Amino acid sequence: MNTKKISYSAIFIAIGVACSPINIPLSFAKIFPIQHLINVLSAVLLGPFYAVICAFCTSILRNMMGLGSLLAFPGSMIGALLSGLLYAKYNKNYMAFFGEVLGTGVFGALCSYPIATMFMNKDVATFTYIIPFSASTIVGSIFALIVLQALEKTKILEKIKL
Repeated sequence: MNTKKISYSAIFIAIGVACSPINIPLSFAKIFPIQHLINVLSAVLLGPFYAVICAFCTSILRNMMGLGSLLAFPGSMIGALLSGLLYAKYNKNYMAFFGEVLGTGVFGALCSYPIATMFMNKDVATFTYIIPFSASTIVGSIFALIVLQALEKTKILEKIKL
């Protein structure tokens, strides 16, 4: 276990939960651009495993506090995983961005369909969540790229990357 990665994860989870009120209600889902910002940052700084752990723990806490929905799980976790895997393979910030957008906006949205129909009693079409999930993840991931660019420019990213 890496103590620094666990500490960074705890900070990302706390930020994700604390910023949960910052959401945009769209269709049947609440979209949280801050979660996608955190997914990309944790993917770049901590790697895919810890990025998924951050997304999972944030989703659990948000649901326990009534600040999120069950749709937070597939969207955030798949996005974090793909973001981390693509960044690990290519070592480029924009690949973490694309991984998050593709993972959440497409794969996470498609995986949300059975959750919405079986557990949330929603009668929705298969592709219902692609537009709202994509909107959320694009906004949050752009914020993440801006933050990462600022951290690179000031040479801080080299010091905090684990």
